[in-house]
Amino acid sequence: MEFYYSSAAWRLHCIIHCMADSGNSIAQGQHLAGTELMTRSAEARAQYAKANPKSFALFEKTKASLPGANTRSVLHYSPFPVTIARAKGAQVEDIDGHHYQDFLGEYTAGLYGHSHPVIVDAITKALANGLTFGGPNAVESKFAQLMCSRFAAVERLRFCNSGTESNVLALSAARAFTGRTDILVVNGSYHGSVLAFAGNSPLNLPFPTHRMAFNNLESAKQQILNLDSKLAGVLVEPMIGAGGCIPADPEFLTSLRHLTEQTGALLIFDEVMTSRLGASGLHGLYGITPDLVTFGKYLGGGLSFGAFGGRADILDRFDPARAGAWPHAGTFNNNTLSLSAGFAGLNDIFGPKESDAFLVRGDSFRTRLADSIHSLGLPIHITGKGSMMAFHFCDEAPRAPYDLHRIPAELYELIHLSMMARGQFHARRGMINLSLATSDEMLETFKNIFVEVMREYGELIEQAALP
Repeated sequence: MEFYYSSAAWRLHCIIHCMADSGNSIAQGQHLAGTELMTRSAEARAQYAKANPKSFALFEKTKASLPGANTRSVLHYSPFPVTIARAKGAQVEDIDGHHYQDFLGEYTAGLYGHSHPVIVDAITKALANGLTFGGPNAVESKFAQLMCSRFAAVERLRFCNSGTESNVLALSAARAFTGRTDILVVNGSYHGSVLAFAGNSPLNLPFPTHRMAFNNLESAKQQILNLDSKLAGVLVEPMIGAGGCIPADPEFLTSLRHLTEQTGALLIFDEVMTSRLGASGLHGLYGITPDLVTFGKYLGGGLSFGAFGGRADILDRFDPARAGAWPHAGTFNNNTLSLSAGFAGLNDIFGPKESDAFLVRGDSFRTRLADSIHSLGLPIHITGKGSMMAFHFCDEAPRAPYDLHRIPAELYELIHLSMMARGQFHARRGMINLSLATSDEMLETFKNIFVEVMREYGELIEQAALP
């Protein structure tokens, strides 16, 4: 143990004092924005490393058991991520004692903030009665009824354990129901750890998969008509989440609805993130009825959760009493903790009126933030809807996730580390998510600091932004 800490200290010394050496590796990267950007990014990393020695030490120690000291790839960022010790409301604290305003919101899963008393009470009561029973439970029934009444396209549903799982099952159901093989997704989209379509993941499931351009009617029409009788389903987010919070044009989604009806394919909306945007998610807001909808994230009240639902004639194929029923097991599909927390959140905290009001509040904040940035005259655009948003360094607002790949990663790194140094916690990729615990004062503080940081690096942003 003593040797470990002396080794870690030496490596921390190297990070702080030998940042010039990192230029070689940076230079090999895809995106370069000039010497100044590289220098400022290296300085920010050095300051960050110096301020977080305990997180660095634990990071080094954990690498012996977890590859990259991490079991969620999205949580990794250079030079190392801080280790969170505790959280309350919309605040988090790391093991080095730094406090942050939480504008990450657990990548939209943290809608209720940390340790909401209603959620804690629901979990406590569930714990008193037992965790998994080996049989149906009452909260499973009432949560299913609530979700069917809440989300317009959902006549029946099935619970599972994650957004990834819900998308896998929805696609599998589409293939089984139609008797077809192929699926169509958006180029640059993300639908789970084995359904990632930004690049070519070697871990993706071996579905025959085709890609269309986002917000491009001609691309969608051509792909769907060409695939015709081979196409089982079209999977799309009504707003791209991981790819930059880029909303779909309602006309694009409406055309997908018409084209899938025309060809006999199923339309699947991935609302794992976006179901929080309004009382009935974005499909309800836009008045578009997909055949299947997938859920996850916040609907577990902060615990692991997934569900997929939609047309009764499709979901009823899972009825075990039916001849030739589709099998769908899963030990923890109906675990009482997730279902109790999820029901309490959706029923007691985030009802239809609260959902609609939070959508308006998020839109208002995004507008104020965008207006403040616009006053600087910098090539920065903030996209999103409601309580989900992202900032982009470009002259024009992006229309698709793959439009963003040429923005230097070092620029996002510099902004991220600078915001953290000022007590603001958001996603390295520029994603910002509000929670119900986020106060008006916190919104104003974040906005002012964000503008301050963008002003400080304005010249670099102008040099590195996409034309």
